[in-house]
Amino acid sequence: MATGNSGFSEAGLRRLRDVLARHVESGKIPGLVALISRGDETYVEAVGTMRHDGGPPMRRDTIFRMASTSKPVTMAAAMILLDECRLRMDDPVDPWLPELADRRVLKRPDGPLEDTVPARRPITVRDLLTSTFGLGMDFGSMDSPIRAATFERLDYSVASGPAPAPDEWMRRLGELPLSYQPGERWQYDLSNEVVGVLVARVTGKPLEAFLRERVLDPLGMKDTAFHVSADRIDRLPPLYGPDPQTGRFVVWDEAAGGRASRPPVFQGAGGGLVSTVDDYHAYFRMLLNRGTHGSERILSRPAVELMTTNRLTPGQQAARDAMYGKIAHMAVGQGLHGGWGFGMAVRTHRGGYAPVGQFGWDGGTGTTAYADPDNRLTGVLLTQVGMSTPDSPRLVHDFWTTVYQAVQH
Repeated sequence: MATGNSGFSEAGLRRLRDVLARHVESGKIPGLVALISRGDETYVEAVGTMRHDGGPPMRRDTIFRMASTSKPVTMAAAMILLDECRLRMDDPVDPWLPELADRRVLKRPDGPLEDTVPARRPITVRDLLTSTFGLGMDFGSMDSPIRAATFERLDYSVASGPAPAPDEWMRRLGELPLSYQPGERWQYDLSNEVVGVLVARVTGKPLEAFLRERVLDPLGMKDTAFHVSADRIDRLPPLYGPDPQTGRFVVWDEAAGGRASRPPVFQGAGGGLVSTVDDYHAYFRMLLNRGTHGSERILSRPAVELMTTNRLTPGQQAARDAMYGKIAHMAVGQGLHGGWGFGMAVRTHRGGYAPVGQFGWDGGTGTTAYADPDNRLTGVLLTQVGMSTPDSPRLVHDFWTTVYQAVQH
């Protein structure tokens, strides 16, 4: 579906469609929905089926589990609180998150949990927003005691069942020492979950209620939520995680009766959203418009600039590059091309087809969403195939490679 004739070349769109179809025809990806837009032109492809053994076709309004692609959207709630001066970047978080007061820090990040020193300073709002508060996933130290302890207490991935209520989750987090001093090192994921709790406590509302009131409803993101309601469950495919050895499709989560079919006790800002290509298009287009949607302002221009430019120091950047260098085959290359803003990656050097300044993120359920200010471009690709094998990362890579060839200047 293309409108207008200035944004993309016909030959480029044909190549994009052919590449997407090839991945589905390979049998590795049952179905997908892709959206690319430039200016006033939007192009959507829905290919394949909802289930690996057939079933209804993929549609433009199919709902997907966004996984970590949730991060750029949920972060908007915290940015609104900064805009309203209800949060300040360099204030300690202790008043709202007393569980994180008076931290102990490991002497060595891979050392025993009892071998600690006091934190040099409190954790600040900035530390949480930049993913540098001292705890999180570090792909370079997966065998460390703190990694095992964090996983045991706080993980609620596909394999481990749902998370407890936010207060209990924070209590468990508060039992752990930090791996690094606050503000010292970028680590993945955990800080986003804490930001979600922070927003709920500052506003006195569940994260989803505040997000809906201030971001989702104003943008018309009617299919974005932390679960899929019963009247929409037929639009949700099962989530597959192919067996790494055999490639056989394993169901990680069914639609009806599955985890996405009911409201979670813990609304995970780091990975809990479900959404559609059009909803994500609306959100990233708002970021490209520097915070505005039509005549309405969602975020201030400086808030958007903070979110979408690199916030890491050279030392933090070097550590992040080294960490992602070890998992290149699963990081679809996105982790290797630069820095981190608030809740999303920001390209700081050109290592592929996308230019410097592109921002967005990917999800472990086979999702990707980025915007590119230079080209006024938004791209969203959603699948139901988790990254347990390289198949969905390869699809994501090929999507972006062909999207950029379709750009017509």
